[in-house]
Formats: sequence, structure tokens, C-alpha cells
Amino acid sequence: MSTVIVVVVAALAVAAVAGVAYLAWTRARTRRLRRRFGPEYDRTVESSGGRAAAERELMSREQRHGELELRDLDPSQREQYREQWIRVQERFVDTPEAAVEQADGLVTVVMGERGYPTHGFEERVAHLSVEHGRTLEHYRHAHDISARARAKEASTEELRQAMVHYRALFEELLQVPATDRLGDRADGHHDSVAEPRAEAAGRAPAETPAKGDETPRS
Repeated sequence: MSTVIVVVVAALAVAAVAGVAYLAWTRARTRRLRRRFGPEYDRTVESSGGRAAAERELMSREQRHGELELRDLDPSQREQYREQWIRVQERFVDTPEAAVEQADGLVTVVMGERGYPTHGFEERVAHLSVEHGRTLEHYRHAHDISARARAKEASTEELRQAMVHYRALFEELLQVPATDRLGDRADGHHDSVAEPRAEAAGRAPAETPAKGDETPRS
């Protein structure tokens, strides 16, 4: 076998190995991004026109997210914001459109308190998607209904659903960090995170919120 043939065969073998390694790497990257972003992965593929462009966008989001100085809320802050949420829900009976607007504002305030940028809806979504990708559909639906409410085009039932959608992200932003979630602590106090778990997991929002914290119907 001539030297030229040996070199060609070796080059082809190296190229084949490199191709297999690259394919394995891209598949692993896709699996990782799908796990991290959930439904937001498919939405980004659709809006970007293809998987490669979508994955570049999602990795860019991860990089920008890594530059944020995120912080957890302390127990007193979580309690304060939950009390504010209850007051917003109470306003729903008499002024549903105003309550939805206030819910949107309260969610944005909590984002800022956690360290997320709060300017521009799409920018907020991009940053939230890295850790809250499975809840973003709720946020998008709530945002869409809020926009129609400002134009007086949303029904009372749609406004109620907006409250449920906002609450899904609100509760997720308030969640106790996993490292602090010790169940019943030594002092006997149980710092639980309120419903909705189904919403935060990306499933359809529950029609009936937890007892004692219902979104009022008008």
C-alpha cells in the first residue's frame, strides 16, 4: 500500500471519528438544553427557524444569565410579597382589570428583587427562561391577557386566568432554595411554598386554587 493511500485512509478515519464525536456532542447539548428550557426550547426553535440557531440563542441566554447577580429572598420578604398578593386578589372582585395590572407589577417587582432585569418583556422572558423555562407559558399568557385588558378586550374569565398564570411565576420566584428546604425546622416552623405546583411544572393551571387563597370570581 502506497504512502498516499495510507495517508488518505488515516485522514478519512480521523474525519469519521471527529464526525461521530461532534454528533455525540451536539446530541448531548440538545438534550441538556431541552431539559433546562423545557417548552421554551421548542418555542425558540420555531421562532428561530431551526435547531442550530435556537441553540445558539439559548446558550447566549445562559451566558447572559451567568452574568446576573441573582439572590434569594429571605423569609420576611417572601411573607411580605405573599401578603401583597393576597391584597391584589381581594381587589379582583371589584376591579378585575386593575387587579391584573397590579399582579403584573408585583411579579415584576419580585423579579427585580431577585436580581433579574425588569425592562422590556422579551428581555425579561429571555433571562427568566434559563431557570424558569417551564413556567414561561404562564407568564406569556398572562402578558397577552393583560395587553387585551388594557384595550378593554378581555373577559372577566380571561382576567381570572391571567391571575392564575401570574401566580404560577410569582410562586416560583418566591420558592425557598433547595438547600434551605429542610421541611419542619428545629423551631417547629414549616416554611412551605404555596400552590400551584402543577402550574410551575408546566402543566395546565388548576381551575381551583388552594383553599383560603382563591382568586375571587366577580
